[in-house]
Amino acid sequence: MARANAVLAGLIGAGIQASRTPALHEHEGDAQGMRYLYRLIDLDQLHLDCNALPDLLLAAERMNYTGLNITYPCKQAIIPLLDELSPEARGIGAVNTVVLKDGKRVGHNTDCLGFAEGFRRGLKDAARGRVVQMGAGGAGAAVAHALLSEGVRQLSIFDVDSERAESLAHNLNQHFGAGRAIAGRDLPSAMSLADGLVNTTPMGMAKLPGMPVPVELLRADMWVAEIVYFPLETELLRNARALGCRTLDGGNMAVFQAVKAFELFSDVAADAQRMLAHFQSMNS
Repeated sequence: MARANAVLAGLIGAGIQASRTPALHEHEGDAQGMRYLYRLIDLDQLHLDCNALPDLLLAAERMNYTGLNITYPCKQAIIPLLDELSPEARGIGAVNTVVLKDGKRVGHNTDCLGFAEGFRRGLKDAARGRVVQMGAGGAGAAVAHALLSEGVRQLSIFDVDSERAESLAHNLNQHFGAGRAIAGRDLPSAMSLADGLVNTTPMGMAKLPGMPVPVELLRADMWVAEIVYFPLETELLRNARALGCRTLDGGNMAVFQAVKAFELFSDVAADAQRMLAHFQSMNS
């Protein structure tokens, strides 16, 4: 059974009103016979930024929250405020789930597992030689770990902050071996050699429309993956599909990271297929 058979959880992030996460968690809690309440803590709505994290964490503890999910732009800023990190979160350098238990704040990363599961399901036999990744933030770090764990030979990482891309590539090479990741310099050249493209930036979200790469750099023989799931078909995926590319939307990552977070919050195994079916029903 869950701790006291009740869970109070929340999501901290900016511009998260369209998030499907509360519904995913509460629907699964209902199915398991729990009292499960999940609240949005939207920094944009509250006119706050990451500097408010210490106060928000303290408030959550005082109100007996079971745990918190953390999303853009707080996945790395949250780390100094935590007491412990799981091995995955420490290795990735980003946290998307914080369990509040026994007076401790323990950070986890379920994004890596979530993307890997979606990648295995949706792009099982896709070529894994060279891959271009857009974005080196918290989600980007988790996805990069997942890609290299799933056999990508070399990952070229591009970010508006070149130092952040360099730092992530260095971290990945420490874990996976020299040369497995590089900070990209020439996007057209990297795209011309790439088997696949992954977008881990917020570009493509309803509130941030557009594409992370120029459409003319896409090729029909490459696969394209996305972590944005609202809308489920971003401009990037729409253009990629029009060309004939194999594509992977952000839905599976959203669901499978939520499955693991649900289990961390409740101490109960989630029904992944039921959560996936519920997600699909919300987007049909």
